[in-house]
Amino acid sequence: MLEIDPAKKLSFNRLISNADLVIVYERHDNMKAVTNRFGVFKHSEWIGKPLGSKVFSNKGGFVYLLAPTPELWTLVLSHRTQILYIADISFAIMYLEDVPGCLVLESGTGSGSLTTSLARAVAPTGHVHTFDFHEQRAGSARDDFERTGLSSLISVRVRDIQGGGFPNEFAGLADAVFLDLPQPWLAIPSAEKMLK
Repeated sequence: MLEIDPAKKLSFNRLISNADLVIVYERHDNMKAVTNRFGVFKHSEWIGKPLGSKVFSNKGGFVYLLAPTPELWTLVLSHRTQILYIADISFAIMYLEDVPGCLVLESGTGSGSLTTSLARAVAPTGHVHTFDFHEQRAGSARDDFERTGLSSLISVRVRDIQGGGFPNEFAGLADAVFLDLPQPWLAIPSAEKMLK
């Protein structure tokens, strides 16, 4: 597998390389995240094409090859939990005042929809530390962030924030805290200690 510079992966205006993740747009109600695709479309023919390209199959159909932006990723990701969608995500990021360089703590990683957008908001110098109490969900989210090229901006940890609070190492350092928990009020005392 070809190693991709993380800064290049964040760019949505680049050429497709070997082992890149792309969003394949077939029609408005059918999109998929694809790394390798066999059948009527040969993945090897996609290499070197710019993201956004329209490619034709040998059977006459076509698809568009799109970058895995946070908006498109939200539409194609595996729903391990109920997710936030773009309208709510946009409001949350604006309300949290997340900008490049911010350190954000998120509890309730779930499927990672919000996390992906938080990472783009704080890039290239910020970081999102996200926590989920469920080990398998955290592992799946970590894998997804690696696939989308965001692992340099996101750290995933297994921790029950609702029961045990955020790690003390973040006390007084966080620019923003987002709680997506069944009982968020239980984590407010800890969240307050984390904020600058």
